[in-house]
Amino acid sequence: MLLPIRTSIRPRRTPYMNYALIVVNVLIFLVTYWPHRDLYTGSDEALRPWAEQFMLTPVRPILWQFVSYAFLHGGLMHIIGNMFFLYLFGNNVNDRLGHIGYLCFYLAGAVFSGIGHTIFNASSTIPTLGASGAIAAVTGAYLVLFPQTLITVLYWLLYFIGTTDVPALYFIVFKMILIDNLIVRYTPHVAYDAHLAGYAFGIASILGLLATGLISVSNFDLWAMVKRWSRRRRYYDVVSTGYDPFTGEVNTKRIEAREIKTAAPRQNEEKINQLRSEVSARIAQRNLASAAGLYLELMGLDSEQILPRQHLLDIANQLASDSKSAEAARAYEQFLTHYSSYEYAEQVELMLGILYSRYLDKPELAVKHLQAAAEKLSDPSQLKMCRDELARLRK
Repeated sequence: MLLPIRTSIRPRRTPYMNYALIVVNVLIFLVTYWPHRDLYTGSDEALRPWAEQFMLTPVRPILWQFVSYAFLHGGLMHIIGNMFFLYLFGNNVNDRLGHIGYLCFYLAGAVFSGIGHTIFNASSTIPTLGASGAIAAVTGAYLVLFPQTLITVLYWLLYFIGTTDVPALYFIVFKMILIDNLIVRYTPHVAYDAHLAGYAFGIASILGLLATGLISVSNFDLWAMVKRWSRRRRYYDVVSTGYDPFTGEVNTKRIEAREIKTAAPRQNEEKINQLRSEVSARIAQRNLASAAGLYLELMGLDSEQILPRQHLLDIANQLASDSKSAEAARAYEQFLTHYSSYEYAEQVELMLGILYSRYLDKPELAVKHLQAAAEKLSDPSQLKMCRDELARLRK
């Protein structure tokens, strides 16, 4: 058994819409669920009689059933399992799409998974219900937006129980899509086709939104990975013919290049590149504590290395929260030196002034940065903190 139990990233903003969807699903379950035996047919039924009309029946679907079926569940384990997966993958997708965008995406996922189930089971008279199709769409969106994050998986093999971390790209593609819905289709009364339609919709729609720029692209999503792969492929195709893309000339004979670097500088450069890559990967996983440690190691090798703006700010904030005041101050100073046009630079000045004043005993530097912050701060509480600190230093 393989069960995903958590992801390596957390949303930057509270995913209120995902929480609301979970609450609505649970409330509707409590209102509609009533296991009983039908007096006329003698069959076991899961829903109250008035709620059965909201299930989706492929042979004769009604338009509104393509949404309503996704809010019904046929048992306690059904609702618990679906809501757990919605919580696991939906929080971060909600964060990237925004509340309204996420709600529209979730409902569209329910509709398209219902359409897929209806197409492949057009003659079936068995009604279907459950949010798993919409959740499959959310999981597909997570795959596209966060393919390089890690999923902690609980495994249970005979007497061996433990956890391991698996990249989201591999776990979702191979375990959740291929194995669970294409290879192993033995469990009765499971709408596998609805799941596959949901995954297809989630992956295709988010890739389309990224490709058209309707949602912001990061360096770590699937679209960025595809573009990097495409660039590498085109480059290899060009240079394999002997064409030099830098000079525009075609090399017809092999050129032997001599290595002019000594072994030590070359190894140092390789280590720096490796550390920069690892810092970016840890930040993508929201593992800021590890990223901060790698950043300090990078600074030990080359203090002139500059990280991207948001990465450097995240690491400076992490160092400050870890009470590494001197290291945090150096990171903030580096940030202000290279990213002085940052729209919230005054907040960085305030943080730096507080560090110099309260933790590093450098009042002159503290006054310098606090004065710079006081000239631009607009938040009343931050401005009061800044002025109070200046007043205390001038006593």
